[in-house]
Amino acid sequence: MDGLDALKGKYLDGIAGAGDEAALEELRVAALGKKGEISLKMRELGQMDPSARQAAGAALNRLKDEIDAALRARKAGLADAALDARLKAEWLDVTLPGRPRRQGTIHPVSQVTEEVTAIFADMGFAVAEGPQIEDDWHNFDALNIPPEHPARQEHDTFFMARAEGDTRPPHVLRTHTSPVQIRAMASQGAPIRVIAPGRVYRMDMDQTHTPMFHQVEGLAIDRDISMANLKWVLEEFCRSFFEVDSVELRFRASHFPFTEPSAEVDIRCSWEGGQLKIGEGDKWMEILGSGMVHPKVLAAAGVDPTEWQGFAFGMGIDRLAMLKYGIPDLRAFFESDLRWLRHYGFAALDMPTVAGGLSR
Repeated sequence: MDGLDALKGKYLDGIAGAGDEAALEELRVAALGKKGEISLKMRELGQMDPSARQAAGAALNRLKDEIDAALRARKAGLADAALDARLKAEWLDVTLPGRPRRQGTIHPVSQVTEEVTAIFADMGFAVAEGPQIEDDWHNFDALNIPPEHPARQEHDTFFMARAEGDTRPPHVLRTHTSPVQIRAMASQGAPIRVIAPGRVYRMDMDQTHTPMFHQVEGLAIDRDISMANLKWVLEEFCRSFFEVDSVELRFRASHFPFTEPSAEVDIRCSWEGGQLKIGEGDKWMEILGSGMVHPKVLAAAGVDPTEWQGFAFGMGIDRLAMLKYGIPDLRAFFESDLRWLRHYGFAALDMPTVAGGLSR
């Protein structure tokens, strides 16, 4: 077929000289489009005799392939040239320091809860959980708290509202995590060794009390457990938590309905320049309550008090955080102003999200 060499030269030269993709597209349409020169010549094949058609068809296909390959190559070359130009225009000095981004940290209450859990886990205590809305029996009766006890009055406890005629037993926002101990003993029996961290609720609000706060209670039941075991566990905990080599604890006789004997536990400390130091000095500070589990509590949970005995203790997680990190006001944990967090080294995320941010 005449004129193929001229077409080839025409389009290959045009492709080589195309300055952008728009020019390349015009050449493609002119050569290979429905009304392009090569496409029109392909239609002429039907008017040729078979032998001429075979030779012309092969030549046209070769020309079509060459032009298509040249178009692709030129398009890739133009893209590379554009990228090189963009890299030169948008050059970035990677030796410059990056822009600082503030990082969020875990809330002190959450951090202390994790620390406490890890320390007691090393001593063989599992974590037990229970409902925050508790029935009257688990929260009071099973713990040997009599009906006349002040904790069972409305000025101390949040009672759940109920409709007129509702005869179910009263329900409350749990005032301690002790009901978790009852549930754990009832479901697991003895021997048992658990801690129960979680939120608790009391109608109280001042510098060191809030209506909702966090507590962790511990329970260990076996055949030969004594106050000596309790003292060792608490000493080991205080050494690990306050990160000191030695601590001195003082047990003062006290009264709790659910333990007998009962003791408040003080720790030796000192205050120098407003800084608390644990394990030294001539002052004492109360940190928790403890005692041997009352036989009536064991019996209420289905554990035979003639065969089993054990100790229990309870402490405020918020208070532990205040002591360890020097935070003076418990109410600061729950206020929306985050400046106090940063002051004590607990920075919130700039833009909290569901996956990460300030833990409550």
